[in-house]
Amino acid sequence: MRAWLSLSLAEFRALSPPEVAARLAYAQASRFPMLELSQRHAWEGTALILAEALADSPADWRLLFEYDLLRLEKRADLVLLTDRAILVIEVKHHATRFDAGDLRQAEDYALDLHDFHAGSRRHPVVPVLLATAASAPVFAPPLLWHGVAPVLAANGRSLGALIAAVQAAIGPPAAPLDPLAWEAAPYRPVPHVLEAATLLYRRHSVADLATARADAPNLTRTTAAIAAAIAGARREGQHLVVFVTGIPGAGKTLCGLNIVFGALRAHGAAFLTGNVPLVAVLREALARDAAPAGGKPLAQARAKAARVLQNVHRFLDEHVTVKLHAPPEQVIVFDEAQRAWDARQATRDTQRRASRLTASEPAHALEIMGRHADWAVIVALIGQGQEINTGEAGLAEWGAVIAADPRWRALAAPRVLAEAEPAQRLAAGPWLRLDPELDLTVPLRQVRDAASAAWVEAVLADDTAAARQAAASGAGFYLTRDLAALRSGLRRLARGLRRAGLVASAGARRLRAEGLGVQAPEVAAWFLNPWPDIRGSEALETFATEYDCQGLELDLVGLAWGGDLIRGPGGWLARRFAGRTWQVVRDATERRFIRNTYRVLLTRARYETVIWVPPGSPAGDPFHDGTRPAAEMDAIAAHLLACGARPLAGLAPPPGPPDLLGGFTPEPPAEGAALCTPAGDWTGPRTPV
Repeated sequence: MRAWLSLSLAEFRALSPPEVAARLAYAQASRFPMLELSQRHAWEGTALILAEALADSPADWRLLFEYDLLRLEKRADLVLLTDRAILVIEVKHHATRFDAGDLRQAEDYALDLHDFHAGSRRHPVVPVLLATAASAPVFAPPLLWHGVAPVLAANGRSLGALIAAVQAAIGPPAAPLDPLAWEAAPYRPVPHVLEAATLLYRRHSVADLATARADAPNLTRTTAAIAAAIAGARREGQHLVVFVTGIPGAGKTLCGLNIVFGALRAHGAAFLTGNVPLVAVLREALARDAAPAGGKPLAQARAKAARVLQNVHRFLDEHVTVKLHAPPEQVIVFDEAQRAWDARQATRDTQRRASRLTASEPAHALEIMGRHADWAVIVALIGQGQEINTGEAGLAEWGAVIAADPRWRALAAPRVLAEAEPAQRLAAGPWLRLDPELDLTVPLRQVRDAASAAWVEAVLADDTAAARQAAASGAGFYLTRDLAALRSGLRRLARGLRRAGLVASAGARRLRAEGLGVQAPEVAAWFLNPWPDIRGSEALETFATEYDCQGLELDLVGLAWGGDLIRGPGGWLARRFAGRTWQVVRDATERRFIRNTYRVLLTRARYETVIWVPPGSPAGDPFHDGTRPAAEMDAIAAHLLACGARPLAGLAPPPGPPDLLGGFTPEPPAEGAALCTPAGDWTGPRTPV
């Protein structure tokens, strides 16, 4: 049972407020070591308010007290199940105002239930903030029929009237909500990578995460296949490379984190990546969660996180220097293994470092882990279509070094033999066994639809028909030509505690002339710090590049399209900016890198992506800028619209009362404008702070 206490109204009326509080205190005692008297008094006060507010309500309605939401151990104070709606009530006792943070929290709980609770898809989910001592707000209920309503507010005296008004605004449903069936329906949250890392690091369990999506059973199967491969290597004394492939956002990093933090942590596994921003953000997220008060404990938590999340280049350098010892880890997770450096890049000295390597990074990884005389496993996470740097060796190099070392064997999904790009293809050989369970094909990053990844692939492949088909299935991509509208649209979409941010290609060098030219200076702060910290992504002032955000994600993304990928006579045309002009890229590998850059940027959002194509410089302008002609930008926008991207101008706010803080008054939607997204969610404003 998700709720600490579940009662029909008939059962609730048979108990006194102290008895309700006593049952909740008993439930708390089974979960936490301490009982707080103030919490018990708060429960009694809630029960008194509910007894008055629901005095004339049907006896089969149901109250769920302290309803657990597993994503980050959130817990809704109260869920009221009527025959027409799910009301999520956040209670703030003695509060005299409707605080912005509390409004966002209530809305966030409602969004979680709508997105992740199977019983919440066919009925409205209504977030309510109950500030018991606040002045009664003026309430003109909107029409409600499905999705998540705007957050509503009540005080201790007006809650009953608000519930009655909500019921009247919905009207009798064709199929009444069954409270017991709703309570029994599965709740399967889809955590983003930072939440997943935090949960695994804290709980050392992947059980809640592996079943995150009912339509993605292969995540569970892949996790089990990796565990079986590691157990087999240990039992049989093998040296084994396990290749885990998958489309962007399918859960490869989650599988890797499970190895490092989950049930397999006994082997002292380490997560290795050359993605410096990913290491920085993950380490900081784990440390802040372990030591939220800061100070010396935070420094200790950062040191502990650094032991399990390591920079792969430093790991290899260290163990190449000390050649006599095996590393303490018998299992390493090599993140984005297709991006490991080839011999030329690995042995090259730079201004920042003198290389100690003498071969490719895959070759050194096998040599270092091969120092374990009994057994060792390298779990290589492979992200197809995300190579964005020169010197990346690809799967072909991994295959070559494994085939050359008789101690090593490999396990992979069949797709590694059929990749179109030669550098990303393994050659068959006696050293390779195939297991289809090691391929992740269902996108998990997109919470409300599975069509977004297909839309991105079709757009970048110039397959307009396939893109339109994916768009019709609900791929969440909007388009605007106005930078101010981009920011406004993201704030309207980012309801509750959903996080938004801007991204752009590092090669989009002329965006600064359009008003966007500041890259995020502190990546960890950009991903983790909430508004009103202006360093955070939510400020929508700075942008992250493909190098900053690869492997990470945001709830809502604003993508600024640059002049490095434009429309040409034969489709997409890749360019680089040199001096004061754009130059067409002739090298096929570099062209692929630029296209992959936009694949990375277009797949960072868990919900909607808003694409901003700048207006460019008009041809007739006396100060016309030839590096950003309007005609080029118009052609990009026209193609994206032809592929099914929806105009952001059609995104209308929901009908409802003026914002409680006085910061926003919804305007009437344009005639014919949709009031809900295809996912059935309201497209209303985020409560301003």
